[in-house]
Amino acid sequence: MTRYYLIEALRRTVKRLRTGHDYQWGHMGSCNCGYLAQELTKYSKSDIHTFAMQRYGDWNEQVQEYCPSSGFKMDEIISIMLDAGLTISDLKHLETLSDPKVLALLPPTQRSLRCNVKEDVILYLQCWTSKLEQEATNHISVEGLTKQVVVQ
Repeated sequence: MTRYYLIEALRRTVKRLRTGHDYQWGHMGSCNCGYLAQELTKYSKSDIHTFAMQRYGDWNEQVQEYCPSSGFKMDEIISIMLDAGLTISDLKHLETLSDPKVLALLPPTQRSLRCNVKEDVILYLQCWTSKLEQEATNHISVEGLTKQVVVQ
C-alpha cells in the first residue's frame, strides 16, 4: 500500500474523531489506535475490543507481543495496520501520543499532549498527517512533472 493510503486513513480518522462521541481511551476499539484500526481494517470498535480481550494487555502490550502467525485476530489487525505503512513504533507512539518527530511540529508549549484526551489525539493525528504529507511531497520533482506534461 502507498503512503497516500495511510494519509487518507489518518484524515478519515481525524474526521470521525471530531464528529464522534464514543472516544474512550480505555476501550481497545475506541482509543487512539482503535480509531485508526477501525479505519484501516473496517472492523467495528466492538469487534476490535472483543479480539483484544482474547489476550492480555492494552495496545502497547498487544503490539509488543505481536506475532503475525499466532492466529489471534488482534495480530491480524496489527498486520493490516503494518501493511498500511505503519510501524510497531508508530502504533506505540500513537497510543501514548509520544513520537518526538510529530511532537516537534508543535510549539513547545503544546507538546505535553494527554493520550486520553480526544482533542489532543486529533491534534497529534493532524500533525502526523502533515508530516507524512510533507515527506511524500518531498519526493515529487516539479521539474520531472513539467517534463512529463510537455512530452504528453
